[in-house]
Amino acid sequence: MLHVLAVLAAALLFGTTGTSQALGPDGTTPLSIGVVRMVIGGTVLAVIAFLLAARHTRRRQMDAGAARPSLGIRPLSLMVLTGACLAIYQPLFFLGTSVNGVAVGTVVALGSAPVLAGLLEWALTRRLPTATWIGATALATVGVVLLGFGGGADAAGGTDPVGLLGSIGAGASFAVIANAQRRLLDAGWDPFTVVGAMGASSAVLCAFAIPFVTLDWLGTTSGLIMALWLGVATIGVAYILFTWGLSGLTAATAATLTLGEPLTASVLGITVLGERLSVLAIVGLAVLAAGLALLAWGSRSPRDPAPFAVEG
Repeated sequence: MLHVLAVLAAALLFGTTGTSQALGPDGTTPLSIGVVRMVIGGTVLAVIAFLLAARHTRRRQMDAGAARPSLGIRPLSLMVLTGACLAIYQPLFFLGTSVNGVAVGTVVALGSAPVLAGLLEWALTRRLPTATWIGATALATVGVVLLGFGGGADAAGGTDPVGLLGSIGAGASFAVIANAQRRLLDAGWDPFTVVGAMGASSAVLCAFAIPFVTLDWLGTTSGLIMALWLGVATIGVAYILFTWGLSGLTAATAATLTLGEPLTASVLGITVLGERLSVLAIVGLAVLAAGLALLAWGSRSPRDPAPFAVEG
């Protein structure tokens, strides 16, 4: 149950992203915010995670004499892959929301992530998802759809296929992160090493984009506060919680639990930004909450060991 709560806490932090940006300074762009967020957050994530990983490794060696798995080409590739997916998630996500509107873009990205994660996990393991996961994911996805369309879309000319591909790409990026991390954990890597490698990789990749974005807003007080919150809280702390929670859950279950992000974002929109939701959106919130509750209840037992491992 603690693993479920950790992933839900991560989703809560993820859900503060939109509100933080709305309260931030003028003159920002999705790309500039994303680059700064990843550089700060990835660096913080790597430092904290590697310190915790060293402590965890020493304790494990003292208790059981277990050695850390060898760092071969395959695990190293998976670690870099998670960082690359984390780096490209945000521009893909904002491509979808800028073209098709926040509601539709968010619905497609967050709604597709758990489905794609489940399908990818099935393709890798040939293990069918549980009936609880199927029912909870279906319920939560319906809730996200109701929430998104109940709130209305910003775009007024139908759904643009380029924006749609961007949103699906964002969902696929998160699905790959969840499954790649799951494979590393199954191979014996501790969660903190896995998430630290992801943070370091994403920070290095995004650092190359700094010369191509405008960062004047970072010199303001509100801009600095926003950047630190987005980096430290929604990346550094959130992904440590998510990856530790993933160590006791399947990738599909963890991805579905992150649908708590739109739930959090909607509540903050109402309470902090003064937004109003339609009746349909309120029903969506209730359905989404029910799906998450069902999944949390069905995930009380420990996760069964996966039938594959990463070779060194």
